[in-house]
Amino acid sequence: MSCRGTRLQRLAARLLAGVALLLPLGARAHPALWVVKDADTTIYLFGTVHLLPGGTPWRYPALERALASSDRLVVEITDDSPANIRSLVMRLGMDPAHPLSTLLSSADYHRLERAARLAGLPGVGALDAMRPWMAALTLAMAPLARAGLDPKQGVDHLLRRQMAAAGKPVGALETAEEQIRFLADMPSAVQLDMLRQTLRETDSSRLEFRQLLQAWDTGDVQAIARLENSLMKRDTPALYQRLLVTRNAAWARKIKAMLDTPGTVFIAVGAAHLAGPDSVQAQLHKLGVDATRIDTP
Repeated sequence: MSCRGTRLQRLAARLLAGVALLLPLGARAHPALWVVKDADTTIYLFGTVHLLPGGTPWRYPALERALASSDRLVVEITDDSPANIRSLVMRLGMDPAHPLSTLLSSADYHRLERAARLAGLPGVGALDAMRPWMAALTLAMAPLARAGLDPKQGVDHLLRRQMAAAGKPVGALETAEEQIRFLADMPSAVQLDMLRQTLRETDSSRLEFRQLLQAWDTGDVQAIARLENSLMKRDTPALYQRLLVTRNAAWARKIKAMLDTPGTVFIAVGAAHLAGPDSVQAQLHKLGVDATRIDTP
């Protein structure tokens, strides 16, 4: 969920793609790729961002070979149609009986008003009926929508189209409702911490996004962990545990189970899930499964 990322489809903290508005990526991009193997199964792990301008270069030969050799693709979610997401948001993201104006201090509500203006929203009223987690994501997403960036141009969607065109099945690690519930089911105090953190970062987020996408573009996993995971762990530890640690551990168990079926699988998830001491690879290692980074071009 999803990274800061996500879309409602990428709820892993920061919307990695926001920096795409600022940073032209290099033609020699090399986002990180790992492989897990046993005697008859190969599983590739690839970190993605979920919004990019059309035509942004991110492919390279080793990645293309991995995709071509894979029998199927697995992404975070596949049931992300606009109608389904709208329905989930109305059911799990709105709470007009408890408006934000009654939950935030006067100072924080003034920050919310300012953030709404900077995001280009019609006013703070558009946020007031939202639950705190939904307001935080809306503030992060609004500038991207105004800039015309489309989630369908994100790396995971492009991979889905590529594999579907090749007649290969596409599966998911979670459902959209499961992803959204990782936020919607958080205690109100944790949701409010998330929103307050978003409000505090209103002025610095564009620079952070720029640094984050540069790290993804060059495959600098240490920088992704520092910019994304370490900051979330420090500022909102409950959110970090819920959105990264818990989910990464669950995904690792599913990936280990995939080794029981012969074949080749390409797994694409938000880049923050493949970085840091609590990454999917670290969780796999706890289960006795090691992932090796592919460094060849």
